[in-house]
Amino acid sequence: MSTSTIDNPAAAKSSVKPVPEGMHTITPHLVCAGAVAAMEFYKKAFGAIEIARLQGPDGRLMHGMIRIGDSALMLVDEMPECGAMAPVTLKGSPVSIHLQVEDADATFEQAVAAGAEVKMPLSNMFWGDRYGCLQDPFGHQWSVATHIEDLTPEQIQEAAKNACCGG
Repeated sequence: MSTSTIDNPAAAKSSVKPVPEGMHTITPHLVCAGAVAAMEFYKKAFGAIEIARLQGPDGRLMHGMIRIGDSALMLVDEMPECGAMAPVTLKGSPVSIHLQVEDADATFEQAVAAGAEVKMPLSNMFWGDRYGCLQDPFGHQWSVATHIEDLTPEQIQEAAKNACCGG
């Protein structure tokens, strides 16, 4: 009689990677009112590649996964009965997803063309990034950046003194 790895955690340790190939130790998991539409938006806006899609019996997305660059992003449909609420229902989100890219201008333009709303236009920031903020049609906040200048911590601290929020 064989024992599954669920019944025998020691067996799982020997043959299963705790962090699967292609995953990082932290992965955003977004709740969306319309997660399938969100997956399609992220494909258009950020060049996402769909990895997985599992819809439940009621048609809602139980699990979706896309990859943007080298990072995975998981999505699920809003399920208030399980405590999963989307930013549009909550009327905002305190979380922002940071997207570091080769060309912030091109990515920003592509996302806006796909339907993202500009919250903070791109500009060259005191810490050495070209940086701006967007809100996607599902209420999630995104910051988009390209590193354009290597600065020392002292240079950043000095430049922060002249920034609007720098101290």
